[in-house]
Amino acid sequence: MPTFLINTDPATNVIDPFVVSIIIFVLAIFIGFEIITKVPSTLHTPLMSGSNAISGITLVGALLCSFSDSFGSLGVFLGTLAVIFATINVVGGYMVTDRMLKMFSKKEGGDK
Repeated sequence: MPTFLINTDPATNVIDPFVVSIIIFVLAIFIGFEIITKVPSTLHTPLMSGSNAISGITLVGALLCSFSDSFGSLGVFLGTLAVIFATINVVGGYMVTDRMLKMFSKKEGGDK
């Protein structure tokens, strides 16, 4: 990793938490892209259910980041953006899961 990205304190030799957060964010994007492109279509619904659970964790983390003073206004902006995207994912996931479950329910008055 280039040394200009790591803001280390020579006294404590600690990496800046913002840089660690950016690294985790980039790795999450890479892993998410790889999972979505490699999973067969029959497993998309279970994956979406798991994704909803992860989005719940994302919501909690984004809210904590938004209310933290350590990241400043950029943290508030990124936290708000994460809350919006995680909320879209959770709501969309529940709508698709509800639609899928209706496909398996018995229809009233229909053929058996």
